[in-house]
Amino acid sequence: MTSAHTEPLWQPDEERVAAAAVTRFQSWAAERHGAPAEGGYPALHRWSVEELESFWQAVTEWFDIRFSTPYERVLGDRSMPGAQWFPGATLNYAEHALRAAVERPHDTALLHVDETHEPRPITWAELRRQVGSLAAELRTLGVRPGDRVSGYLPNIPEAVTALLATAAVGAVWTSCAPDFGARSVLDRFQQVEPVVLFAVDGYRYGGKEHDRRDTVAELRAELPTLRAVVHIPLLGTEPPEGALAWADLTSADVAPVFEQVDFSHPLWVLYSSGTTGLPKAIVQSQGGILVEHFKQLGLHCDLGSEDVFFWYTSTGWMMWNFLVSGLLTGTTVVLYDGSPGHPDTAAQWRIAERTRATLYGTSAAYVMACAKADVHPARDFDLSAIGCVATTGSPLPPDGFRWLHDEVREDLWIASVSGGTDVCSCFAGAVPTLPVHIGELQAAGLGTDLQSWDPSGKPLTGEVGELVVTNPMPSMPIYFWNDPDGSRYRDSYFEMFPGVWRHGDWITITDQGSVVIHGRSDSTLNRQGVRMGSADIYEAVERLPEVRESLVIGLEEPDGGYWMPLFVHLSEGATLDEELINRIKRTIRTELSPRHVPDDIIEVPGVPHTLTGKRIEVPVKRLLQGTPLSKAVNPGSVDNLDLLHFYENLARTRRA
Repeated sequence: MTSAHTEPLWQPDEERVAAAAVTRFQSWAAERHGAPAEGGYPALHRWSVEELESFWQAVTEWFDIRFSTPYERVLGDRSMPGAQWFPGATLNYAEHALRAAVERPHDTALLHVDETHEPRPITWAELRRQVGSLAAELRTLGVRPGDRVSGYLPNIPEAVTALLATAAVGAVWTSCAPDFGARSVLDRFQQVEPVVLFAVDGYRYGGKEHDRRDTVAELRAELPTLRAVVHIPLLGTEPPEGALAWADLTSADVAPVFEQVDFSHPLWVLYSSGTTGLPKAIVQSQGGILVEHFKQLGLHCDLGSEDVFFWYTSTGWMMWNFLVSGLLTGTTVVLYDGSPGHPDTAAQWRIAERTRATLYGTSAAYVMACAKADVHPARDFDLSAIGCVATTGSPLPPDGFRWLHDEVREDLWIASVSGGTDVCSCFAGAVPTLPVHIGELQAAGLGTDLQSWDPSGKPLTGEVGELVVTNPMPSMPIYFWNDPDGSRYRDSYFEMFPGVWRHGDWITITDQGSVVIHGRSDSTLNRQGVRMGSADIYEAVERLPEVRESLVIGLEEPDGGYWMPLFVHLSEGATLDEELINRIKRTIRTELSPRHVPDDIIEVPGVPHTLTGKRIEVPVKRLLQGTPLSKAVNPGSVDNLDLLHFYENLARTRRA
């Protein structure tokens, strides 16, 4: 695969390239650390992976990372898993996140937007004051470094304050969104045994109020390690008996005290989807997240003090943690709490307009929903402030690139990015100085030796292979919670290629270094040796107006056969008749491959997803192979468990 001979959809002009932070960083690193002065981003990237220690030292100096105790060396041990970053160093993540409060106290740190779409600003000084007050109260409650502090919270300023106060104390943050049910939350929080729970009484979504007081009461009853529960009255209710009031803990005018912790001290716990068994409790470090997010947000996203950063997310997704880290670069962070499509599909564009967002991030699914709903962002909204629209969650189809280019602005930097909860960052995506080609991520990230490997470990160019990372990244997990011998961690990423991170995605790296994501490698379609990611099927099929969403499964059968059904959730009023079936097959045959025309096309009442919105492919595959529902999927990880009964019944019928 190559994009070398195709015209780019977008090309940054000379002025934009010269002004980009990554350009200035390269010149500076060339003078001080031996980086190449010429050759642009490809040369800088090559140096960043070949001279890993020099690169990461340069990052810490460029962003003026404050080590209260100096490090002995950049990389004490580079083996994976278990790489030792900046041994001897101490620092604090929250201290860096609040640095702008000293120089720009009256500027806006956070813009809170609810479903009224009216932004409410919170200054750097006010955010710092609240963090100082809350951190002092946490210490009074006996919270110490290493203790876990949990949040059952929507995307509101109180969640950011609680995270930063937790980090200031040196405790470990973990959160779930309030649309998670009690069982899903307990599957996560019971693993880490929190000592404090911050919880709302409810939330507003889709124009309705959702009372969560009963769920919070259940969480309190099932989390015996809690010493305190803090009530946040989003719906205006009084604190329940025994709970503390948020306002009482955040009213003091106290300067924050930042606990200086080891570079590898845990910062937060994130959770994998947990579609099979309990969710993996992924622990990342204060220092690792700090340097990785400075690099990603400051160089790749090109964010600074003049920017406004809006990404549609919830507190149950790693993108929320990534969004909060926008504060590191002195950027104004937009927190939207509400439905992505209320009161209409164009809601997110309206928020981007009203907040004057300069970088707006969303999901590929939302972009495609806007295209199908005939939304016209540039016609209906003033989006002149936006320099970049970024997407993640799933690969952005070629039609999505074209739609953004046509409907937002021709001179628009479109950054399709791909990473994972596992590293709370991107492996590939945004580079402000490179062209954008339709259907491709611009390049691998700095310091990330991203490769595509065949099953024998041979690197591939222009061919589909396993996404691997051959050197350590600072934000890789320091460990999983309740994994004392590290076996679950090793099995998750290092089983196929020992010592090399295998992520579980199929990718192609083009001959010019751009990246194409094809979907999960553990649910990849493989017919007669021809491999294809499910994302390619979805992109083609869901272009048809009758198909709301689809799910394709490739099933290796006991007799050596291979069954590939395509499940379709139809748009309202559509019928799966012979004409539509033939049109779906013809679309796949002509746009993709005759080998990947499905054996059967089956209408379903809906496509199941994880709570973070990803299609559940592997558990459905297991159900179709006859695995009992209780073993094929963790019920608490699914958005609509009833949908899985359809596939369970289908498997039973096929075996009969």
